[in-house]
Amino acid sequence: MLVHVLADTSDKLFGLCSVLERQFTVAGERLDVEARLPQAPAAVVIRADLRSIENIAALKMRAARLAKAHKRIFLVEQVYHVCISQAYALGATLVLPGKIDPNKLMAALADPAGSEASWTCDISQPNDAVDAAATAIASMFTSVALGERIDIDSTKEAGRMITNRISAHGLSEWLTTVRRHHEGTYQHCLLVTGVAIDFGLSLGVRKSDLERLSTAAMFHDIGKARIPLAILDKPGHLDDNERALVETHPAAGYDVLKEHGSISPEILDSVRHHHEYLDGSGYPDGLCAENITDIVRILTISDIFAALIEHRQYKPTMPREAAYDILCSMKGKLEKALVASFKDVALTR
Repeated sequence: MLVHVLADTSDKLFGLCSVLERQFTVAGERLDVEARLPQAPAAVVIRADLRSIENIAALKMRAARLAKAHKRIFLVEQVYHVCISQAYALGATLVLPGKIDPNKLMAALADPAGSEASWTCDISQPNDAVDAAATAIASMFTSVALGERIDIDSTKEAGRMITNRISAHGLSEWLTTVRRHHEGTYQHCLLVTGVAIDFGLSLGVRKSDLERLSTAAMFHDIGKARIPLAILDKPGHLDDNERALVETHPAAGYDVLKEHGSISPEILDSVRHHHEYLDGSGYPDGLCAENITDIVRILTISDIFAALIEHRQYKPTMPREAAYDILCSMKGKLEKALVASFKDVALTR
């Protein structure tokens, strides 16, 4: 398999090629030279400072060819929301932040099935919805990090594309594609949106309500743009202070979005209250059953389920059956009738 390497300095290019050529056929180029990217590389690995306007422009010039690579892995050593968001906006299928870990990079490139078949097994399924949604989420996080206004229309359109994708191909295909291409907070947002949409479809909600649900799911974790990535993507358990900081994200997201006149009260309510439970034990407002709307109840179930089944480098993916059992065990916190209706989504769709 050919891996094409792009880097912004000779040292970075040489060092990365030296690592990868132990296992793969490698070709490389610097971003400041004329593009020589193959027409359809199997994988591309990019190591560049994405705070540089010149580097971003050079990658945009290669965008059409980059898009043909099945895997586009960005190594982002500057662990800032804006850099990671920029990588996804430039078409990353996976971002590995922080100090380069050769083993993690090799694992990301290696075919888990032991052949090249799985690299092309889903080419017949267009990834436009995944790319559009990931770009919209990246744009949201970048806008929040920079204090700029969020592109609401693009987010809503991405939600509609996901709805069409899931209606045509089902939830399982969406989950498989997202887990293959994305990590961390972005993966979670994409999974939650897909699960929530499929849940809404299974419940037969009206088209207008389905659009509100998809938009709420896309926006639900936008407050995490104000939380350090070292905490968001920390392997293992958070300490009390870290947990308290993470629990500020619903209110932070609400504060960001309420400045936009085009965000409906239902969506604002969903962003602020998707961690509330019927028994009043949730946060940030400790709401009880009568104060929690239907859309929030649906989104909360979808959020918990997606968090349980998402893929992380440091833990195995939980089977959907086990995740559904956990939902069923949360007696008094989630609406029993909705959890029962969710069984079809969790186990068969």
